[in-house]
Amino acid sequence: MNTVCVFCGSSEGLRPSYAAAARRMGKMIARRGLRLVYGGGRVGLMGVLADAALEEGGEVVGVIPEALVTRELAHANLTQLYVVGSMHERKALMADLSDGFVTLPGGYGTLEELLEVLSWAQLSIHEKPCALLDVDGYWEPLAALFDKAVTEGFVRPNHRSLILTGEDPELLLDRMKSYTPPETKKWIEPEER
Repeated sequence: MNTVCVFCGSSEGLRPSYAAAARRMGKMIARRGLRLVYGGGRVGLMGVLADAALEEGGEVVGVIPEALVTRELAHANLTQLYVVGSMHERKALMADLSDGFVTLPGGYGTLEELLEVLSWAQLSIHEKPCALLDVDGYWEPLAALFDKAVTEGFVRPNHRSLILTGEDPELLLDRMKSYTPPETKKWIEPEER
């Protein structure tokens, strides 16, 4: 794993622990010599993450749609900034540039980005690790929903392991580095009852 994509909020949220976690994740990525790919903004957790990686001498690549350059205040000091035409192009390019995905706290857009790469993993479009950095239990309700989807027969039990969850950025990056994807090729075929 050479490049990590991080999805996170364009807001810092209400708890200082969210920004602290973004800062730590940015520093850990840079200290490991990994390249960071993220949404390209200089505000919210996105800005905190990018600034932390840059302070450590890391390579930081932003991908931002033209319509959001002003609204999300595109970061001017990145190693590289791609300005694309749409959110669809943003997500596709971020995925193409990355070897794994980490999701920090965020809102609808962050959740949507996570679920897209997670569903791509289930469809065997990629075999890259997908992870949630669970800061102060932020992602616990989502993890419970994933468990409920397994219990109710909407997600196969072995597919539940497509998403890694952890509270420590360093340990989560370790788990991503050693990640082996579960078998997903036959997910459409009905299971024997």
